[in-house]
Amino acid sequence: MIDLDRRETLKLLLAASAAAFARDAAAADKVVRLTFVLVSDFYRLDSGGGKRGGFARLAALVGAERARAAAENRRFFFVHAGDTLSPSLLSSVDSGAHMIALFNDLGLDAFVPGNHELDFGKDVYLQRMSEARFPVLAANLRDAAGAPLPHHLDQILVDIDGLKLALIGSAYDRTPSVSSSGDLVFADTRFTIRQRSEKARAEGADLVVAIIHADKETGAALMHGHAADLILSGHNHDLRIDFDGRTALMESQADAVYLSAVDLDIAVTTGDKARRLSWWPSFRPIDTAKVVPDPGFAAKIAAYEAQLAQIFDLEIATLAAPLDSRTQVVRSEEAAIGDLVADALRKASGAEVALFNGGGIRGNRLYPAGTKLRRRDIIEELPFGNKTVAASVPGKAVAAALENGFSQLDRPSGRFPQVSGLAVVVDRTAPQGQRVRSVTIRGEPLDPSRHYRLATNDYLARGGDGYWMLAGEMRATSDSGVRLVAQDVITHVEAARIVDARVEGRITFV
Repeated sequence: MIDLDRRETLKLLLAASAAAFARDAAAADKVVRLTFVLVSDFYRLDSGGGKRGGFARLAALVGAERARAAAENRRFFFVHAGDTLSPSLLSSVDSGAHMIALFNDLGLDAFVPGNHELDFGKDVYLQRMSEARFPVLAANLRDAAGAPLPHHLDQILVDIDGLKLALIGSAYDRTPSVSSSGDLVFADTRFTIRQRSEKARAEGADLVVAIIHADKETGAALMHGHAADLILSGHNHDLRIDFDGRTALMESQADAVYLSAVDLDIAVTTGDKARRLSWWPSFRPIDTAKVVPDPGFAAKIAAYEAQLAQIFDLEIATLAAPLDSRTQVVRSEEAAIGDLVADALRKASGAEVALFNGGGIRGNRLYPAGTKLRRRDIIEELPFGNKTVAASVPGKAVAAALENGFSQLDRPSGRFPQVSGLAVVVDRTAPQGQRVRSVTIRGEPLDPSRHYRLATNDYLARGGDGYWMLAGEMRATSDSGVRLVAQDVITHVEAARIVDARVEGRITFV
């Protein structure tokens, strides 16, 4: 007997399933056709200057898919798998109200809350959901008394030409640990979807679609356990499609850069004793670079951007001392603007120390003393949309991070560390990995075995710029953090009114 590896075996099984579906479709009494388009982790109004993503392209794509479905006699579903109220610059002003308004105009068939829906707290979340003109599905979400929330549903049951379809939603079950959900109660997503799916099937559902905001492990467990027929997932920011012959799973990339769509053709055969259903998914990953933006939505986005421009052109502080954000400076030495950014992160997160990569500061300009700083200046200095992340890490990881930051002193490097809450002495002539002579925190030597609360940005927390030692300790993902670094710095500067940041000797070279 030939021992085939798992992938070859799966290919043979899928090929056999496809052939069986073709036979079933040919002999079926009818074929019910469905199309699902999925969006999730959508924060940007526009494409950020790129050729992909943004609301105007999303609107054009959804309109084209609706027209295609109508022409082919398909039932169309436009689904959002969560994370859209935050974080973004405009959301920091209106707590995500513009996102609800835009998706109301675009027309969602189902929305499932992600963790970022609760970034502004329970009351704001409930207010935003009350403004939605689309169904909000969250079978695992209850109030403190165990009651369903207003404007929320556990599931939707749809009859399509005699085919009974159940759409079941589950919000991100770890929201209380990563956002501000107050006394809201989140049940386990795996348990909820399995339980609700079994109940829906017992009540006559022919096909179960689970819409979840969940990590990859949860999605994979639900798929391999065949808890639903189709799983539409968000949270991971990745383009993903999978099918094992029984359950299909798909995700879309964040900000509608690449979207996932799937056509389901369901062959229904009615026999003497029971109906028989056979179906096959046709996945269609969509590159939105090929989508021409919708002019109407482009005009709406332009109006929001004009509003944003007025807000961010306001003067918020005066410089008592000059700031230098030139590339050569922020990537090779302690810079006053680097101290300012690191101080803002440390204060916003209540951390003991903060570390920020000099390459994340991009203004490349001089600000003389007396300059009136605008919010826009901060955004131009910190353009990447990075988020503030803080976690408890051992002192040895802090030391290793600093060694990495000073590992390329022979040339200006984006990993060069701008710091707060600590002082470090560095030997330029020592070999890489041995350049940090001493580190003190609040005047005390760094203790390698003690844990310190460290604030940084999500890029470094995921191991960017060689900071792998932080990735190992902070367990950050592309979804970590609830506030933009730029917003934390804006808040810090606005509170000061007079900014007197100066080089303090936090980094000393010997």
